Amino acid sequence: MGALIQSCSDESIKAAGQIIQGGGLVVYPTDTLYGLGCSALDDGAVQKTFAVKKRDLSNPLSIAVCDLRMLRRYTSFDNQAMQVMECFLPGPVTFILKKRNLPDVLTGGLENVGVRIPDNRVALKLIMAAGVPIVSTSANISGQASPETAEEAFEQLPDVDLILDGGRITGLGSTIIDLTTNPPQILRKGAKPACDIEPVITEVYGF
Repeated sequence: MGALIQSCSDESIKAAGQIIQGGGLVVYPTDTLYGLGCSALDDGAVQKTFAVKKRDLSNPLSIAVCDLRMLRRYTSFDNQAMQVMECFLPGPVTFILKKRNLPDVLTGGLENVGVRIPDNRVALKLIMAAGVPIVSTSANISGQASPETAEEAFEQLPDVDLILDGGRITGLGSTIIDLTTNPPQILRKGAKPACDIEPVITEVYGF
């Protein structure tokens, strides 16, 4: 049976959270693109995410958290990194940080993980409903275009458990900033322009 497409009602978000708790996969809207999510703490669910995306296991997945408390529980960072993150979270930025309490399969065995707090009500409520950090990766087959609608997500990923329909989403993926380096490095340009980020890094780090 293929994925169900449902509206982003509170009832549907609660059901999606339960699916994630049970090891299932959910497509959900974010402030940038449609994301594919599962429990970032569940090895089996993470492996299923790699499989349905046809993504190489050596290519790390990022996670999404709902607040700074959850961020601190699963990553490590210093005060300077916190100053930078406070300027852009929630928002369309993924930060590379030292991981804590996360499975190696998620990051291809690497010590770092990409993490973000999306500026999207549905995504945040989904993470809160699941009660765990969730995988944050585009809802597409690796190498194919990111879907702009729930129907396009279904065409690429018909075997996920649930798709939350947030309407048409057009835009760029998140900007990726590595906060494990000094000074931090912008690894991928995205929805948050570099011209907004670089002055903050200069002010915090003195470069």
